[in-house]
Amino acid sequence: MFKRYCNLPKNHSFFLFGARGTGKTSLLRTSIPSEKTLWLDLLNQNTEDRYRSDPELLYSECKTTQPEWVVIDEIQKIPRLLDAVHRIIENTEFLAPHFALTGSSARKLRHGGANLLAGRAFIRNLFPLTYIELGDKFDLSNVLNYGSLPKVFALNTVSDKEDFLASYGLTYLKEEVWAEHLIQELDSFRKFLEVAAQSNGKIVNFALVARDCLVHEKTAKKYYQILEDTLLGFFLEPYHRSVRKRQSKSPKFYLFDTGVQRALSRSLRQFVTPGTYAYGFAFEHLVISEAMRLNEYFKLDYRFSFFQTKDGGEIDLVIERPGKPLALVEIKSSVRTDEHDTAYLRSVKNDFGICECYCLSLDPHQRDIFGVQHFHWQSGLKALGFSE
Repeated sequence: MFKRYCNLPKNHSFFLFGARGTGKTSLLRTSIPSEKTLWLDLLNQNTEDRYRSDPELLYSECKTTQPEWVVIDEIQKIPRLLDAVHRIIENTEFLAPHFALTGSSARKLRHGGANLLAGRAFIRNLFPLTYIELGDKFDLSNVLNYGSLPKVFALNTVSDKEDFLASYGLTYLKEEVWAEHLIQELDSFRKFLEVAAQSNGKIVNFALVARDCLVHEKTAKKYYQILEDTLLGFFLEPYHRSVRKRQSKSPKFYLFDTGVQRALSRSLRQFVTPGTYAYGFAFEHLVISEAMRLNEYFKLDYRFSFFQTKDGGEIDLVIERPGKPLALVEIKSSVRTDEHDTAYLRSVKNDFGICECYCLSLDPHQRDIFGVQHFHWQSGLKALGFSE
């Protein structure tokens, strides 16, 4: 069992959102005492049928048994239950329990007009395991190839890991998207997942993606939004001081896990080896994902973007940090870095005003080269503030 850094409230109701397989249920079972806890698993068909036909049944059960906690797993399956939750929290007849409400999709709740309890429940997001959570179980090659969903670390063979990840996409299609009626055309969405995975980490050309998937551009944008809403991916916007201009350029899109990305792009059985183009891309994907996850867990409120000029010059990550200088970050998968790796970064850094420059890589030696701080990527993330 891994120690998770998603800090759950101890004395307040909360939503816990995360993609399927990130360990939401396991985290709750180790965080919430089993005594005086009413547990509703809506993945159980009998339980779902029971509360779907009578959501107010929950009120009478809480009044009768007066649990200290009520856990509702996969709340998006019965959004109407949130009205009963709201009523229980506001009741004056008995001492209301705290609620832990999990789901892998906030989309249906938000866009379906569900009652999100108006601040009466905090929101937490859970992601695949970070390198900090893995501790001495972290192995870079393993994570680049197979990702860091908890289930991966319970499997002993490469074949089992590949089979698990290959089936993950099908499970998601069936249980998350199709069953929840988030899409109407399953075949076009299946094709979209492959295209999105193959273009992972690149600037999104929505028109080209739509053409490849034989759908309208508006539909392609909707598909990307589904992935973001269900925490299966995230956009990285282009940097600009103006919010309006920031929104006028195309973003990059990253899937939430390196292993799932490789499975959906049908490259799972092509082992990623050091020194290759694929390895560099996977390493960049990992470092950016780690920064995103730790920002959420440590409540840093950082804002992330990338910077690219018309001539193709690029800064991999621009981090706006409240109360700290802007951070410009170059990510390299090499085991030895020098001034040539950050030539472009140094050529444009003065255009950003007050800023700090970093190069995160596999080089174990920390040093300053012409104003750029070179770190091993784990030490570099800590230097950037990604720590407790």
